[in-house]
Amino acid sequence: MRILVVGKGGREHALVRALAESPGKPELFCFPGSEAIFELAKPVAADGLESLIEWMKSNAIDLCVAGEESYLVKGEGLANLCERNGIPCWGPPKQSAQLEASKEFAKEFLVRNAIPTARATATDTLEEAVAAIAGEYPTVLKFDGLAAGKGVAVCPDEVSAMSFLDEVFTQRRFGAGRVLVEQCLTGPEVSVFAAIVDDQYLIFTPARDYKRANDGDLGPNTGGMGAVASRKLVSPEVLARIEQEIVQPTVAGLRREGLPYRGFLYFGIMLTPTGPQVIEYNCRFGDPECQAVMPLVQGDLATFCLAGANGELRSDLISFSEGWSVCVILATAGYPETSRNGDRISGIEKVSDARVYHSGTRLTADGAWETHGGRVLAVVAGGDTREAAVTQAHAAADLIGFDGLQRRRDIGILNF
Repeated sequence: MRILVVGKGGREHALVRALAESPGKPELFCFPGSEAIFELAKPVAADGLESLIEWMKSNAIDLCVAGEESYLVKGEGLANLCERNGIPCWGPPKQSAQLEASKEFAKEFLVRNAIPTARATATDTLEEAVAAIAGEYPTVLKFDGLAAGKGVAVCPDEVSAMSFLDEVFTQRRFGAGRVLVEQCLTGPEVSVFAAIVDDQYLIFTPARDYKRANDGDLGPNTGGMGAVASRKLVSPEVLARIEQEIVQPTVAGLRREGLPYRGFLYFGIMLTPTGPQVIEYNCRFGDPECQAVMPLVQGDLATFCLAGANGELRSDLISFSEGWSVCVILATAGYPETSRNGDRISGIEKVSDARVYHSGTRLTADGAWETHGGRVLAVVAGGDTREAAVTQAHAAADLIGFDGLQRRRDIGILNF
């Protein structure tokens, strides 16, 4: 089997490694990829979606796996182009990927299908947003389009709200787009992932990520400073309620509204005092949750994804470990506001009882790794208990160093 994974970050590194560990030992390719990923997969000579499709056709690719969300909605859409050219794609078409690409589209879908979610108002201008907030804090502000995980602000007061609205409407940090003013929900968060094949689905191991930069859930929001994954993260009763009230209605709604879906769907959920409510959808695996979840997947992921892309949900091909997995992110100085490149990384070779996924690294001329991005590495370890996984992950992270390294030391500890 010949598989192409589309993306370049830590999530794709984890996906590529999980696919490489499938029993059939598929031949793997990645675009645009990274030097770390290219230790497991071969690079692709393409410079955009159209040339990528031509490359897949001429190289007899059996399956395209969408890792990065932007390609699903870029141009005509990765999955749409694959379908037109007879290439099975594990990832939804552009019209369905609007669940992630547009917060407003997702909110309207949730409301239409009676799926529990926070009330929200769509606004076109700073003045409209201020009017919608109406002095009620805390409030949640969401830029309508894709913003690389940085388009959502939980604002405790007017100062923080005006700062975010200035970024969106005045500075146009994320480009043109509306803002949703949303009710602020409270409670622990959980990330639920489902593999969806038309009207069928399989729920993967739940996870919880840590978005704030500093220990104690303090500091600015980031793309994620770590994650914990386990079947024991939420009770069977809560997971059953999430399935009944959120996952099932979502799958049914997609079918009813003519939105085809074959791929991973991420449900960001708040466990409020009145029950689980959807915060957001992502039309792919989360990052860094993917790095925590993939080591818990057992079986033949490659054949599972190929069967799914061809319309068959083969739940018999994979299973999930009952243990725990903890992911610790190592980030550069200045992250998330800025990133610093070129700091030499030491100690990766010392890690033996954990996995190290590369998010933002590059090789130097003498073959050493250096920083090249905000989030640099994900250090992931497992254990039969949460405490064992936490100890192992943090001990492995202690072995790695570079100038300006930022890291949270309460990953897997806080909120338990």
